[in-house]
Amino acid sequence: MTSHAPSKPAAVKDGPSTKLPDETLKKWLYDMQLIREFEARTMQAYQQAKIGGFCHIYSGQEACAVGTINSVEHHDPVVLAYRDHGHALARGMDPRACMAEMFGKVTGCAKGKGGSMHMFDKPNNLFGGHGIVGAQTPLGAGLAFAARYEWEVLETGPKKVALCYLGDGAIDQGAFHEALNLAALFSLPVIYIIENNGYSMGTAIERHSANPHNLVSRALGYDMKSLEVDGLSILNLYDHFKPLADECREMQKPAFVDLKTYRYQGHSMSDPQKYRSKDEVEQFKDRDSIANLLDHLMNERSCMSEDDWKAMQKKIKGIVREAVEYAEQAPEPDASELSTDVYANPQPNLSPTEDYRHGARNPLL
Repeated sequence: MTSHAPSKPAAVKDGPSTKLPDETLKKWLYDMQLIREFEARTMQAYQQAKIGGFCHIYSGQEACAVGTINSVEHHDPVVLAYRDHGHALARGMDPRACMAEMFGKVTGCAKGKGGSMHMFDKPNNLFGGHGIVGAQTPLGAGLAFAARYEWEVLETGPKKVALCYLGDGAIDQGAFHEALNLAALFSLPVIYIIENNGYSMGTAIERHSANPHNLVSRALGYDMKSLEVDGLSILNLYDHFKPLADECREMQKPAFVDLKTYRYQGHSMSDPQKYRSKDEVEQFKDRDSIANLLDHLMNERSCMSEDDWKAMQKKIKGIVREAVEYAEQAPEPDASELSTDVYANPQPNLSPTEDYRHGARNPLL
């Protein structure tokens, strides 16, 4: 068994979550259950060969996406790795557009061109899932640079903080360290969120990381604030992550978060999962984030009944069933789409005074 073992959730005392209204927490429960049901139907569709290519399921990690995304503002940019369905739904993507994308249909969020690993949603400031391991880490720095430039230099936008998600395996990539160095050097407001589920594909973290029990030490080398957080308790996650996100926004500086979580399914739909036991998976299911929040709402806040929960589940099942039907009936992309969205068109006309790359001094340095 991996030493990435379950532990009891940290107690929530007087953290920010205690001040949240009941309806907010119910919405979090709804979002997490929507992701869980969506992924269940995704697996079914994949097994029926309605979805092709790589497909990475998010079941078990729902609290990570919902807790972190609800700690920031809607205008804050988000960039992802390839296990991205959950984040897309948490950010507000229409489940129909998400499912249609995986079916390769033109009504998908990327016109069916991206599939499971490339969920883009510009209206929701979601800058896509990325299939190359660690490729999104420089993009996270770039989004933060652009946001700070708009606020500080152009004075056209509010202070923002970018969220950049990656798995524990991606922290061994060179681009990750280059991005962290630049983020710290330029004081860019980006939070690198390691969704640490204990495995890089089928390789346990102890077998690929020289210091597996102290990932935050990676960030300390760049003088970057870092946290290790229990990502299986959404209330604990919010209590720790929300203040950090607020600080990064206000101070315009980066941070690093080792978010401990666990995936119930394999790395992808083609993963036989021979590297872990069923008992290990069941141990983590005993700490399921959805069950934990439901228990809190029912027994501590007494704001939700068993009938309420059944009604919520029924509603969600209907929404996801409709998303599958929508994807099945949607048209395929026309062949003409092969030549669209390849380059930005029209190209922006930038003068030397407007673009520091042409010789002007970078005002942020």
